[in-house]
Amino acid sequence: MSTVSHSQDTGWEAAAPAWVADAERWLRRIVEIPAALLVAAEVLILFVGICARSFHRPIIWSDELASILFLWLGMLGAVVAIQRGEHMRLTFLVSMFSRRTQAWCETLAVGGVFVLLGLLMHAAYDYTLDQSFVEMPALGWSGMVRALAVPVGFTLALLSCSLKLLRHGWMDVIGVTLLLVLIAAGLHAAAPLLMGIGNWALLVFFVGLLGAGVLAGVPIAFTFALATTAYLLTVTTTPLTIVVGRMDEGMSGLILLAIPLFVLLGQLVEVTGMARVMVAFLASLLGHVKAGMSYVLLGAMLLVSGISGSKTADMAAVAPVLFPEMRKRGMKDGELLSLLAASGAMSETIPPSIVLIAIASVTGVSIAALFTAGILPALVLALVLAVVARYRAGKEEDQSVVPRAPRAVVMKTLLVAIPALLLPFLIRTAVVEGVATATEVSTIGIAYSLVLGLLVYRGGLSWRGALPMLARTASLSGAILFIVGAASAMAWALTQSGFSHALAAAMAGVPGGQVGFLLISLVAFIVLGSLLEGIPAIVLFGPLLFPIARQFGIHEVHYSMVVILAMGLGLFAPPFGLCYYAACIIGGVKPEAGMRRIWIYLGALFLGLLALTFIPWFSIGFL
Repeated sequence: MSTVSHSQDTGWEAAAPAWVADAERWLRRIVEIPAALLVAAEVLILFVGICARSFHRPIIWSDELASILFLWLGMLGAVVAIQRGEHMRLTFLVSMFSRRTQAWCETLAVGGVFVLLGLLMHAAYDYTLDQSFVEMPALGWSGMVRALAVPVGFTLALLSCSLKLLRHGWMDVIGVTLLLVLIAAGLHAAAPLLMGIGNWALLVFFVGLLGAGVLAGVPIAFTFALATTAYLLTVTTTPLTIVVGRMDEGMSGLILLAIPLFVLLGQLVEVTGMARVMVAFLASLLGHVKAGMSYVLLGAMLLVSGISGSKTADMAAVAPVLFPEMRKRGMKDGELLSLLAASGAMSETIPPSIVLIAIASVTGVSIAALFTAGILPALVLALVLAVVARYRAGKEEDQSVVPRAPRAVVMKTLLVAIPALLLPFLIRTAVVEGVATATEVSTIGIAYSLVLGLLVYRGGLSWRGALPMLARTASLSGAILFIVGAASAMAWALTQSGFSHALAAAMAGVPGGQVGFLLISLVAFIVLGSLLEGIPAIVLFGPLLFPIARQFGIHEVHYSMVVILAMGLGLFAPPFGLCYYAACIIGGVKPEAGMRRIWIYLGALFLGLLALTFIPWFSIGFL
């Protein structure tokens, strides 16, 4: 899920006093340790709940406690993501500027986050007081215990941003402050005009302000929330507690609890060596044939995607193992990068994809149906990419020096890989057959991976590495969940404005009926995937477009496959696709190396996507 566009430390900051570094280090520990413990607690609570239910002694309060800890995990994880610079951003445009301008944009990114948190702090406090009148049915606790996570998270995030600003030049801080004050004053002065033009005012906030923030490198989640907050403050009398409440609601769906658990599972798969042994088996089986290592990469991405649920984790598990050997065989860096990025787009629907979980959460589509439907479309696109890879291999690979692996080697690597190969099938079967929910099966997968790591694939796990792994899980999960929360608040504002009804009417009247609607959706989600990334696009537009798809008689599972794969295509397409640059970093390849070569792969994927769009059987034939 996470991409290269995170706001990593850039080295542009001005020299800061030593106490700033010390304060940052201590604050990071204060947040990371509880966040890591919350991840471990969620795994333990859910696993104990599953075991208790299997012995017909269900723990009635386990889900309620998991929900309380989940909001705390999401908020503290979002703070860790701020501290580590792991909130998702679009930095393509900023990277084209001079280093001086880039430094100013970095200050703007931190300043934008600071302003949002300042605006919502009092609302978060009021929201927490409102929740004190709510009593939790199973535990009997006040709702304040849970809601207190929001103001605590905002406070810690404000402190983190303040320390970050101390690392930036004071001229940059003053310049950013003046800009933000001018924007606020301009919106205040224009409020009567904006109220008078009705829904046309949405263009100012959700196209102009939001677009400027995203292009300037302000983290996407905070840009969504800033645009929503500015809209409500300027043209409505709606209290900002609504924004906080909608963010809470968006982040708190129990189905989303699967996200941190699958992020943790993906890290375990990498640390324990499970991904490595799966790749080794595929390499021994196919490495000698023409384009064999390309087939291995495609097969490995299909297998690993079913475990980690994160595109970055998928590529990080596969590329370092395969790229050295592929380079030895004569494949150019640009070709390797193009194939890796295309395979990431291809495997978006392989369960348990985090995007599948998000789309089920916001649209109500059955998660079991999505898990069942997601495999065949990915296999079709893998076949399309295999054809392109074989064509390209004739120009890239030197097959004369590749001997066929002896049968004994193939059997040995298979025996070693069998325990790891069982994991993706265990996950999919448990959900599809109704044995466990998507959240529960991730816990089972974690327990299975721990057993394999300790008893079968020894040497990867250590107590010393546990805390960093759990903190990394909290950071990535917090970044994802905050995007979902901010996008939920923005979607509510758009719905209340009447925009959703206008959009529904416009989309329902597209020429060409069902075919026209599918084509427009295809293009729209490719663009949205390129600019916004998958989850925020789904949270924003899923609730608006899925009812229209049903009006046209389009099966909701089929439509889910179409929009997810379209977003995946945009996500990996240069120059804006965020995950394209993640593939560059993971593969150690410069972005320009793949700019020309990738289009044959993306073009093939687009043709395959058209086939999947207009042949619904590939998506719903096995439901």
